Amino acid sequence: MPRKMLDCREVPSDTDCTLTLTGEEGEVLDAGTAHAVAVHGHTDGTELRDGLRAALRDAPQATGPGSFVQIIEFRTQAYDEMDALIDGWASEIGADRTAEWMVMSRDRDRPDTYLEVVEFPSADAAQKNSDSPVTSAFAGKMTALCDGPVTFRNLDVIRAETP
Repeated sequence: MPRKMLDCREVPSDTDCTLTLTGEEGEVLDAGTAHAVAVHGHTDGTELRDGLRAALRDAPQATGPGSFVQIIEFRTQAYDEMDALIDGWASEIGADRTAEWMVMSRDRDRPDTYLEVVEFPSADAAQKNSDSPVTSAFAGKMTALCDGPVTFRNLDVIRAETP
């Protein structure tokens, strides 16, 4: 059973709470309810629990052997537009998204150069993502924003560690 996650940053709130809870669904729901009551002033009840349950999502899994990482390198002077394009792709692909996580970085030594690291549970999952019509449309729009070719590196994870 996948671990669940509840992130206050993803739930409408009057505060800038950044608490994230991860664990088994029942544990996260109970802790989230207690937090919502104690910190945000909500009243425990069916409406609150249903709202929190709707906000639950699968927690990212740790990367390990058998996973697949893709590094995408591109140059653009229109990063804000690229960022909005990525958000639009994520929204449009929705539940069909096969990537577990991503990190976007800017190269300090090469102006307007960016590297995106995307992790998938397997190479097959990455291929499914690439085959999506949503991803194909995104790729065309991304290329139009780039100053030159986009470079892809496809990597099988053979070792991963966390502290």
